[in-house]
Amino acid sequence: MGLRPVDLARRAGISTQLVRNYEAAGILPPAPRTESGYRQYGDEHLSALLTYRALAPGFGAEVATEIMQAVHTGNEALAYRLVDASHAGLHQQRLATDAASEALGAAAAEFLDEPPASGPSLLVGELAHQLGVRTSALRVWEAAGLLAPTREPGTKYRRYGPEQVRDARIIHMLRQGRYYFEQIKPVIEGLRRTGSTEALRDAIAERRAAHDQRTKSMLYGAALLHQLIEEKRLLRDG
Repeated sequence: MGLRPVDLARRAGISTQLVRNYEAAGILPPAPRTESGYRQYGDEHLSALLTYRALAPGFGAEVATEIMQAVHTGNEALAYRLVDASHAGLHQQRLATDAASEALGAAAAEFLDEPPASGPSLLVGELAHQLGVRTSALRVWEAAGLLAPTREPGTKYRRYGPEQVRDARIIHMLRQGRYYFEQIKPVIEGLRRTGSTEALRDAIAERRAAHDQRTKSMLYGAALLHQLIEEKRLLRDG
């Protein structure tokens, strides 16, 4: 079946330029040209296009591209390895979320049940050493609006009181759980404002829901990938 670039674009709901970009990137197999020089696509190009569009949400555009390139060059083993690596990566993210949930539960309990420890405030190097992070990490957290240290008069050195130390510990736990700054900020603000763990529970629930959605997307994309590989095998062997 002869298909024009516009036909593929309409079937996938994208622009004709994007179809050409996909071909140039190796997502689609090379398209033969008519005598007048126009691209002439077929069913295999449509299958490849729909497969890539299904793979990208779960595997990411970069990995999905590598998978399609492997399939078109006949390297099925590499395509399978890329699929396996993505599933393994998602599994590690799930484990990290579980670990963060346990750590956050302990942090929230400490925050709610015990007031911040009293004592002298810490300099940036002292707090970084206590957390096991670089001083630059604390400055990045401050720039993101997550930490608010005071400044010494005259020297302008950063000072972290008990509440800032507590916040830094929670931020560190969340970062270890691969939470983004925009996810961490409402958690910290919620704890400061209300002393509630609700924001923490919401963040974890959203993360787990995102994991589930990605798994569903990966399963759907893998189903089309399997179909595409079988179609290519039949064409090759037939």
